[in-house]
Amino acid sequence: MDSDILNVLRSVKDGKTSVEDAAARLRLLAVKEIEGACLDLCREARKGVPEIVFAESKSTEDLLRISRAFYEENEKVIITRVTDAQASALQKEFGGKSEFHHNERGRVIVIKKQAAKAPPRGKVAILTAGTSDIRVAEEARMVLEEMGCTTLSFHDVGIAGIQRLFPALEKTVEKDVDAIIVIAGMEGALPSVVSSLVSVPVIGVPSSSGYGAGGRGEGALISMLQSCSTGLVVVNIDNGVGAAVAAALIAKRATARAP
Repeated sequence: MDSDILNVLRSVKDGKTSVEDAAARLRLLAVKEIEGACLDLCREARKGVPEIVFAESKSTEDLLRISRAFYEENEKVIITRVTDAQASALQKEFGGKSEFHHNERGRVIVIKKQAAKAPPRGKVAILTAGTSDIRVAEEARMVLEEMGCTTLSFHDVGIAGIQRLFPALEKTVEKDVDAIIVIAGMEGALPSVVSSLVSVPVIGVPSSSGYGAGGRGEGALISMLQSCSTGLVVVNIDNGVGAAVAAALIAKRATARAP
């Protein structure tokens, strides 16, 4: 897809294509309509973020159709919230002819034709308050690494035993990370604590773990939104993808401006 866009732009530069015709061709490149979906094929070229297919609530047939179209056009597809049945169908469809990476805990599948790595885009740390939050952390990690980020993961360092946090923070400072993703359920206090101690952006992710009222992430979400610690931003409940993309964009900018 990148080469197609460059060919259109070179054609304009050489005077072989008018600006109007080039705009029309680029619009055609931007989307592809298939049964039940209109696919954005130029997202990565346009904003540096790969298209990510959300599998939850999709039928297996629709998911295969969409994944096949992205794979054919971009030679890569990232799929999140994948069920076991969907994973089996995707493995059968793509497993023998491509790289196929399935992170079962994070419910993420990455399919690509070749092992080309994304250019380095900085470092991001991922912290979880509890072991129950690792599923969200793994979703974030897969997306971050596919976008070229080096990741550091530290699990079960929540405020119930806050002494566990400090060695993890010390390592993130030593590694000079560009952003930190902090995932927490229950009352969601860990992102506020981390944000009060570091000088890089912190992205809080409330997770749907906890007891009783507010225990499916609502309590953690409200706590994070009401944080008095500056430098903390918050994504929606269990949104590891949103946190990863934001952190990767921060890391990309920081890396590009480094001396």
